[in-house]
Formats: sequence, structure tokens, C-alpha cells
Amino acid sequence: MTVPGSEVVPAADDPLAPIAARLFQPLGIEGVYARTALYEGVMERLGQLISRQRDERAEVLRFPPVMSRRQLEKSGYLKSFPNLLGCVCALHGTEAAIRSAADRFESGGDWTTALAASDLVLSPAACYPLYPLVATRGRIPEGGLIFDVAADCFRREPSRSLDRLQSFRMREFVRIGRPEEITAFRDGWMSRARQLADELALPYSVDVANDPFFGRVGQIMAVSQIQQALKFELLIPYHAQAKPTACMSFNYHREHFGQVWALQDSRGDSAHTGCVAFGMDRLVVALFANHGLEIGRWPAATRAALAL
Repeated sequence: MTVPGSEVVPAADDPLAPIAARLFQPLGIEGVYARTALYEGVMERLGQLISRQRDERAEVLRFPPVMSRRQLEKSGYLKSFPNLLGCVCALHGTEAAIRSAADRFESGGDWTTALAASDLVLSPAACYPLYPLVATRGRIPEGGLIFDVAADCFRREPSRSLDRLQSFRMREFVRIGRPEEITAFRDGWMSRARQLADELALPYSVDVANDPFFGRVGQIMAVSQIQQALKFELLIPYHAQAKPTACMSFNYHREHFGQVWALQDSRGDSAHTGCVAFGMDRLVVALFANHGLEIGRWPAATRAALAL
């Protein structure tokens, strides 16, 4: 475990160790860090670059880091990724019961045994709160809908690796409509993402992928997802020997969310959904890992793209 006041070091032999201390400050938990001004400056410019790619029809929504537990349960997340979910727990009951639990800590006991789940969970992806919100608006209009959403997200996978944070930022462009609209949106973004990576002078590849579904049943779901080519990822290596990191994903959910939330397209059929997701922290780390800590020495194309 990282100790407060020490440097953030991914691992003793990790090639990213030299940049870690300049980008992050430890907070006592693996994969949860304070970000430095150097890091945030690039994050801000990257966000502006992505905003310039936004479809002019897109509705912009920014979500908090928490969402309705019942909505996430209904979405099917517990079936697919129960090991990654974080639930917001709290002390409940009378003043005396809450005080008793708090006092237990002072006497060396475990106050957390008195915790109970609240009606909130930590958002695992930026788009999950969107679908029930859109469902309250009625039928999807002709031509479908486009959204630009973002949130601070959480997935419980503690790691010393800088490409696998527990607390991270996600930006998504989401398309809701008919199947042909979703596939055209996704295919277009798979092409545009390559151009963005070129503009940022980042090495990359694009390949079919699967989500990290949980357990034996999850293995079957992963195979099906790959066979149907529902998910692709833009992969960026952080250094020459590194296994490439998924920094963007291009996802076709088919009618899953349409059926869960009774979203109907203009013809009354279950709406299809898809999204392009930007792993904002992964992309920023990729920039520093590939180009170094001295921004003034980054490739001219990168500095131009980010207006640095």
C-alpha cells in the first residue's frame, strides 16, 4: 500500500516510475491519487480537444460520481461486473445507535460493522445514469439522440499500475436511436479516433475486445461479445515493452438499454444505443509516458492539437 507522504511509484522496475511522482501525489490507497498542476493542465487541454469533436446536435450532461443504486441494479451491472462495484454505505438509525458505532472506533473496535447500504452507488461508467433519464422524456425522436456525458467513475480494482486507477474520469459520446444510426456512429468514431491518435503523435492499434465480465458465465458473455464484434478498443502502449492499454472504446449495446428502460425509437421499436468512451486519465498518462515530462519538447503535432 502507498504510504501518505511517499512518492507514487507504480513498481520498483516499472518504466513509468520516473514520471509518476511528477503527475500524482499519494493518498494512502492504491489507484487513488491527487493530480498535480502539470497533469491537470494537459487534462484540461485534452478535454477541450475532445469537445471540439462533439456533434453540434449533442446535449451536454455532467453527472456526479454517484448514482441511484436501484437504477444500476436494474441495468444488469451486478450480473456482469459485481466485483468492480462500489456501494455508498452509511450509519443509520437513532442518534444513540450512530454514536455507539462511532465510539466503537475510539475504543479500538470496528465501527464499519454498523454500516448499511444507502440508495447510492459509485458510478462505474459515465453513461449509466443517462438511459433512465432519457426514458423519462418519452419516445426517441426521428434521427435519434446524441449526448456528451462525463463523470468521475470508480471500479474496485486496486493496482499500482498507472493505467488502472480505481478513481478515474470518463468522457463519452452516446448515440441512441435505430440500429443503422448506432453502427454508423460507431464506425465513424473508430475512424476519427485513429486521426486523433495521429494528431497526438501516439502509437496505437485498434482491435476487437470484450468487457471484463465476472466469473464463468462472464467468460461466455465475453466470447459472445467478441463474436458479435460489439466492442472495439484503441490501444496505446505506454512504453516499448508495455502491453498496450485500452484508452478509448467503441461500444454497441444493441437493444439492451432500450429494453431495460423501455426506450422506443420513432417507430416504436426498442431503441439501440452505443457510445465512444474516452479514458481521460489513461490518455493523459499515455501522453506523458510517450512524450516525456517536458511539454515544450513534445512533438509539434501534439502541442498543436492540444493548443499547448
